[in-house]
Amino acid sequence: MILSWRRRRASRGGNKSSELLDGNLQTEITIPTYFRCPISLDLMKDPVTLSTGITYDRENIEKWIEAGNQTCPVSNQVLMSFDQIPNHAIRKMIQDWCVQNHSNGIERIPTPRIPVTQYEVSKICSRIAVSTKRGDHKSCRELVGKIKAWGKESDRNKKCIVNNGTGCVLSDAFYSFTSSNISIEKHADLLKEILSVLIWMFPLGEEGRLKLGSATSLGGMVWLLKSGDLSARQNVVVVLKELLSLNQRHADSLAEIEGVAEALVKMIREPICPKATKASLTAIFYMISPSATSVRSTSRFVELGLVPLIVEILVDAEKGICERALGVLAVICDSKEGREEAYKNALTVPILVKKMLGVSKLVTEFAVCILWKLCKNDKKDENGVLLEALQAGAFQKFLFLLQVGFGGSLKDKATELLKLLNLRRIGLDCVDSSMDFKYLKRPF
Repeated sequence: MILSWRRRRASRGGNKSSELLDGNLQTEITIPTYFRCPISLDLMKDPVTLSTGITYDRENIEKWIEAGNQTCPVSNQVLMSFDQIPNHAIRKMIQDWCVQNHSNGIERIPTPRIPVTQYEVSKICSRIAVSTKRGDHKSCRELVGKIKAWGKESDRNKKCIVNNGTGCVLSDAFYSFTSSNISIEKHADLLKEILSVLIWMFPLGEEGRLKLGSATSLGGMVWLLKSGDLSARQNVVVVLKELLSLNQRHADSLAEIEGVAEALVKMIREPICPKATKASLTAIFYMISPSATSVRSTSRFVELGLVPLIVEILVDAEKGICERALGVLAVICDSKEGREEAYKNALTVPILVKKMLGVSKLVTEFAVCILWKLCKNDKKDENGVLLEALQAGAFQKFLFLLQVGFGGSLKDKATELLKLLNLRRIGLDCVDSSMDFKYLKRPF
């Protein structure tokens, strides 16, 4: 089999240039067969040899083995070992061939980095454990930096690092350096480095979750959330989101730490990036979900102005942020003070109606749920929310919602709301819910 690369050439000079260019003169370059991977037939970038003596490109043979195959693709022999030995001779020959054909548009393949091994990961984890036990801040930071550098090189390295218990070791290090007698501030650079690696190590093992989810570790994260730089704060909320999703007890412990609510609200009010905003909203959602401390947490978030803040960001929010923001608002509206804040905001009902059927099924479910809670509990100003909903075009949307096949509790709530709206809609001029909200006065 011959694999050729073609490169268009045009002669230089005079008026013949354009004529020859139109002629599409071509040069064929044949890639030697032994430079091509037997699996993909592409030029090998990182040739490795198996125990059978056959050479493959590392990426392709790793995918073959990860798929559960235990034989050599070419010889069909059972592999006695899955070791992949770099074939430096072939790699150098390929690089020399690329250099020789550079004038024909072929770029030299870079010398690949040797992937990290299980032995190397286990060894560095042992050294981190020893440094942690000794309280050697400097050594521990250097070792964590080494792991971080390995992870940046390739996804394969990340997988090898994660699969060899590194998350548990780093969780223990974070716990130990936050519980030491020395102030957290002196260990801040190490704690930031650990979190920057931990964000791609979830889900953690049970031991790692216990260490990282302890009150001590959570206290250290809240300190960084309040005092750290933008990168550290982003990493903190991502780790918190992962932790709280695994165990409600972590959410209860976090809620007991002073200043955490203020820090999370600030992350939303002064956004760093969509990822951080979504992580912050998710963390808040778990903190206010029904539990022993959720009532207190909800009240605190309401006091900090989370309701009008959520309504404001919903106006132009992307799908992921919209879903999480409405999820938080739905839980907050279980409380009287949460509903009172929602009633006060002129944008609340129109934005809920606008988001229905316009973003995602989850957004529609949350929007209907919130409207139902607001309408059923609107005692202060009788039917005020219903009138706002009608003016925003809710009646037509509820009708359509029932027609497209939504079921369960969502259908029941929509039906109930439709009946209530029907009693109030006679003679009322409705406003198209797709319009902008320029006619409304914002309270902030």
